[in-house]
Amino acid sequence: MDKQVENSRSTKFVKDLGIYAVGNIGSKLITFLMVPLYTYFVPDTSDFGYYDIYLTACFLLMPFLTLQLRDGSFRFLMDAGEKATREQIVSFTLRALSVTIVLGLIIAFSLSLFCQIKYLWYAYGLLLSLSLQDVLSQILRGLGHNKAFAVVGILTAIGIGLFSIVFVAWLGMGIKGIFIANILARILSLVIVEVKTRLITSHINLSCDVQKVGRSILRYSLPLLPGFLFWWLSGSSDRWFIMHYLGLDVNGVYAVAIRFTGIITTLSIIFYQAWQETSLQQYESEDRNSFFTNVFNGYIYILAFIVVVYSFVLKICYGWLVAPGYQASVAYIYPLALSAMLFSVVAFFDMGYQCAKDTIRTLPAIVLSALVNVILNFLLVPLLNVWGAILTLLVTNTTLVVYRWHDMHRYFRLSVFRSSLGFIGLVLVSAVPYFLSSARWQDWVYLMIAVTIFIWYCPTAIKEKILHKTHQMHNKLQ
Repeated sequence: MDKQVENSRSTKFVKDLGIYAVGNIGSKLITFLMVPLYTYFVPDTSDFGYYDIYLTACFLLMPFLTLQLRDGSFRFLMDAGEKATREQIVSFTLRALSVTIVLGLIIAFSLSLFCQIKYLWYAYGLLLSLSLQDVLSQILRGLGHNKAFAVVGILTAIGIGLFSIVFVAWLGMGIKGIFIANILARILSLVIVEVKTRLITSHINLSCDVQKVGRSILRYSLPLLPGFLFWWLSGSSDRWFIMHYLGLDVNGVYAVAIRFTGIITTLSIIFYQAWQETSLQQYESEDRNSFFTNVFNGYIYILAFIVVVYSFVLKICYGWLVAPGYQASVAYIYPLALSAMLFSVVAFFDMGYQCAKDTIRTLPAIVLSALVNVILNFLLVPLLNVWGAILTLLVTNTTLVVYRWHDMHRYFRLSVFRSSLGFIGLVLVSAVPYFLSSARWQDWVYLMIAVTIFIWYCPTAIKEKILHKTHQMHNKLQ
């Protein structure tokens, strides 16, 4: 029976993982695929640096425009059994979001009267589209419509690709074209899905009382706001320090490396969304510690494999992917990939706070990491240039991993397998050939060695899953 339960949980988790992969890979991967197009049609690195600063600012402002209702609505919808409760949650979320959007418009209009801010309305349009897609997509997840969530991601990816070709490549609109492509793609994907399905509008009830549920959601969501601010400081302040000390040109080159390593963050987000749903459902189970431990160690293996393989393949292909003016960023790929791996581990630990609805406890570690980040950036960027920002990221995320590892014991206890420590060691060792090898054949040789080690020591559970899926596909083909 225990084996059946374990298989059932694993099967559902893998299924959710597949759905979220479809929903995220498209919209996130298109950002990666558009980098060659953007670098060739926006040859001025300072222009691309300008866009990166605006995008970073949008991610900073999103939680304040949405009040972190993306997390609150999803968490409470997961526990909502009756349609009336779901209607209250969705109605409150959309009412609150409407108010903040209007306030945002008023603030943007006031700024336009007193300040000359380049691309202000394009930036607000991007902020608005990102916020709407973020919140409404989480509502779809909370309502159990994961396939609709995936469709939004697919349509967004197609839209960004097509609109980028039209506005950036064909019409030559440069940075404005990038803004327009991203805004239109996100808005149209939401409109198309809602017109076809009516999934969200069917849960809107203008006459329902939302005060009680609204207070509960805000008690959950609002503590995440300062936390997100410090998250932003920890993860994005490097761009501002680079821009201030080194200029937009250098930030543009650095931004390209961030875009490429962002694919690792994207893959971890896919895992996080599937794991978020599974962990919330399994948190009260008696064997949660062993279940969480098995998932965690499998996750470490997958992250290590991705970091090594992706970094070396990207290094080998980098000269073909980006314009000459941006190719210096290849040196930043491996340490940024390692930093993304550390951040992904932190996100895994964060699920304890969400499972227990104890989001207020996220603050101490985030405040600590933000202070470490800002102080180190201030000290190291003028001294070590871009490498100062990269070293700061690594130290900040390591600090968070250590803190979270100890703090999450109040919610669940994990064990690290000896093999997982070996995979982490392999990631660290791989940095040596990454920086020392000067020929493609050397990179290929090391990559083959690393892949062989990963395959040989692949965890049994992952091998069984792969063999099971392969057997299923073989039977279907027959």
